[in-house]
Amino acid sequence: MSTPKKVLVLCTGNSCRSQIAHGYLEHFAKEKALVFSAGVETHGVNPKAIAIMQEVGIDLSNNTSNNVEEYKEIDFDFVITVCDNAKERCPYFPSNATKFHYNFPDPAKAEGTEEEILGEFRAVRTLIEEYCKNFVEVNL
Repeated sequence: MSTPKKVLVLCTGNSCRSQIAHGYLEHFAKEKALVFSAGVETHGVNPKAIAIMQEVGIDLSNNTSNNVEEYKEIDFDFVITVCDNAKERCPYFPSNATKFHYNFPDPAKAEGTEEEILGEFRAVRTLIEEYCKNFVEVNL
């Protein structure tokens, strides 16, 4: 069996989009990848992100919000930024990592009723699920 690829998912606060992507990448890649997620800041894992992922059978409840600086010694194969802010603010990685970028909407900025906000989280979850499934099929 080949060595698992190391994948880092980066976002601003490592609370929503990067956490959802982390869950889906682990789910789809299985043993083909070691997945890490981090932010240029740390905001804690968003409880709504945990809740909407539980709806699809993926448990983020033990995930932590990590700062990208914690991983600077790891030689990643892939770095995926999931928001423009992280792409612009991402520190230079002295690695040969292949970089990917997709600016997903931030569900934490959604406004309205609780159901409307959860609807936005679910819509973003679907976008991230499709992206991650495709990423694993093409790159791993």
